[in-house]
Amino acid sequence: MDVLSGLETLFVVAAVSAVAPILAVLLPGQRIPQLILLILGGVLIGPEVLGLEDTPEIELIADVGLGLVFLLAGFEIDPAMLFDRPGRLAVIAWTASAVVAAAVVGGLTAIGYVNAFTAVGLALTTTALGTVLPILREKGMLGGALARYFLASGAIGELFPILAIAIFLSVNSRFSALISLAAIAIVAAVLAAFPRFMDGGRLARIAREGADATSQTTLRLTILLLLGLLVLAGEFGLDVVLGAFLAGAVLRRWAPGDVHALESKLDAIGYGFFIPVFFVTAGMGIDLESIRESPDRLLVFFVLLLAVRGLPILVVYRRALPPRERVQLMLLSATTLPLLVALTQIGLSTGTMKPENAAALVGAGVLSVLCFPLLATAMHRQEPHPVEPPLSPTPPAARDPLD
Repeated sequence: MDVLSGLETLFVVAAVSAVAPILAVLLPGQRIPQLILLILGGVLIGPEVLGLEDTPEIELIADVGLGLVFLLAGFEIDPAMLFDRPGRLAVIAWTASAVVAAAVVGGLTAIGYVNAFTAVGLALTTTALGTVLPILREKGMLGGALARYFLASGAIGELFPILAIAIFLSVNSRFSALISLAAIAIVAAVLAAFPRFMDGGRLARIAREGADATSQTTLRLTILLLLGLLVLAGEFGLDVVLGAFLAGAVLRRWAPGDVHALESKLDAIGYGFFIPVFFVTAGMGIDLESIRESPDRLLVFFVLLLAVRGLPILVVYRRALPPRERVQLMLLSATTLPLLVALTQIGLSTGTMKPENAAALVGAGVLSVLCFPLLATAMHRQEPHPVEPPLSPTPPAARDPLD
């Protein structure tokens, strides 16, 4: 394929984004989540198949899409939940995964299989909450105990690795990274408390009145909040996903007006344009040649994603969930991609990660998105609601004529 301009490349990416949900319905058999088709579409149009190259314009849109992925993930999180039982179990499970990852990656480092100990170890403990949530929403699985436990598990599986990246892999010293984390946390707390100061005031009234008008005040303020925290995180030398996640976490308390209406608008903007571009671009960036040269590494990391992140969940949640839902939670929590991509980029930029390991990790992450949610949703079944007998017989004349 000849080199295309930014607009022409965006048209092709948009075409993949538009076709993916249609194919998800038309393809026979088990319905494939459209995010999987977006990634596969990116591989198909990418430089190693049809030859379409990424452009700076597409990268910018994809970066905003990545931010919206984490903003919407943080938007789903109730901070109080992290201090309840689901949050406590999630912390225990992630800590167990971190210990297992340290032991496994330490062994791989000792035999020369891995160089970037910290980056690879953290990669094996991550969860793609923002990636899995659209799949669960599409399958109607956001209600019930499994969803509550996964929201906590996914939040910890994103937040703790992000904090570890900021501390251990930041371009700043660890002390400077801790100061930066504290600074951005204070900014987020101030933004979360801001509505208390303007509640009932003229600014709050203007925001509410313009929420559904052409001014779309709450939506514009939300995008401003997202971009501001992304810029702030970047200036502090922290990973931008931390800023996006914090933006989502404070948004429910920060945004004036109807929060559910705002969520619908963010869904429309995010899932309608920016987020699909991010996943198609992620597919375009997969290094197929390195994977073809060392397919065993992809298989090794794919198995380790499930073993390191997933297996501790079977033990930690043994009293919280029945066996079937524990397996589903294991599969969903072991699904990862965005943070894994960020970690491989850090490893490559510092020269500590082998290129073949970076490609294999990203490939394993893509496989986890392709396989684990599909298996988990295939195991899902709607529990029948018990039918309660009527308190008294219904007279024939009172019955609905359509019965």
